Amino acid sequence: MDFMQSVKSCFSQYVGFSGRAGRSEYWWFFLFQIIVSLVLSFLHDMAGVLTLGLLLPALAVGARRLHDINKSGWLQLIGLIPLIGWIVLIYWFVQPSDEASNNYGASPASGTSLVPGQQ
Repeated sequence: MDFMQSVKSCFSQYVGFSGRAGRSEYWWFFLFQIIVSLVLSFLHDMAGVLTLGLLLPALAVGARRLHDINKSGWLQLIGLIPLIGWIVLIYWFVQPSDEASNNYGASPASGTSLVPGQQ
């Protein structure tokens, strides 16, 4: 998945917490957030609006990324633990995808539906 596909996918699944997201989808969207934040940091009023606008898609793609390694999306709450929580989350986010289907659906790399039950 390339940069534009990732951003489109994350915004089209704005609050889609089910299914799976591969590493590339997660990290390309993360890069998009950083770039947009840097650009809009010069416009102090827009930075707050941006943060709120990107919060749900970021949480959704994070949950789908954890689903991809067969972990619950709720484990993102570990990030609330200073330093150690972020280290654990980064470790999980860089793990390779489960090649086979898991509790959260088919692998994104297989080209089948990302959401269980959808055709």
